[in-house]
Amino acid sequence: MADQINSLEELGAAAGVDAAVAVEEAAAPREPVRDELGRSYATGKRKDAVARVWIKPGSGKVTVNGKEMNKYFARPVLQMILRQPFQVAGVEDQFDVMATVKGGGLSGQAGAVKHGVSKALQLYDPSLRGALKAAGFLTRDSRVVERKKFGKRKARRSFQFSKR
Repeated sequence: MADQINSLEELGAAAGVDAAVAVEEAAAPREPVRDELGRSYATGKRKDAVARVWIKPGSGKVTVNGKEMNKYFARPVLQMILRQPFQVAGVEDQFDVMATVKGGGLSGQAGAVKHGVSKALQLYDPSLRGALKAAGFLTRDSRVVERKKFGKRKARRSFQFSKR
């Protein structure tokens, strides 16, 4: 660590910048990002679904497109997906979530809300970033449906071959 600090000081001195400023910039902690209402906003994506998510301190109420989570995501698996970021961060029932989701199906939408909640939690409290990143919740799952190619029945499936 001392070698890194010395090299930063040398870089700063070479560039004509004060060494203390160079060290401070290298170790600058993240600041919470909140709006005037005390909320954090993030966008989550998964497959074709895009979720806009706002979180604020509260009782753990989750609203998706104006409906309760239990009504919108009726399957217990999808509700479990939405609860994962809070469990990993250890802040269950401490934040209210308001999300609007467009595109894709229910599974993709649940993944998009999960991604958005994770990003918003990390913006609200930067100390939660380590746990969320270690669980892989801050990474956008880039797997999407492959497009259909011409001359094929599906993306890769060929038409059935007939010799006669």
